[in-house]
Amino acid sequence: MSGRDSGKVVNLRQARKSAARNTKRRTGDENAARFGLTRAERAAQADAAAREGRKLDQHRLDRDGDGQDSGGQDG
Repeated sequence: MSGRDSGKVVNLRQARKSAARNTKRRTGDENAARFGLTRAERAAQADAAAREGRKLDQHRLDRDGDGQDSGGQDG
């Protein structure tokens, strides 16, 4: 009976599990594209933004009302 008429033997339990995994993976990929970043990525971006904000604040020049620097180097 080997020849054109014989097909591949498939374990139906494994085929169902494989199809379910593929469906879940596809759904997860769609959700990742829809909702964007993971919790860790959001936390990393928030930390980076906070670092940048602190860096900018450290380089801020304090000004008096007359437009002159209140501190700094003589020059």
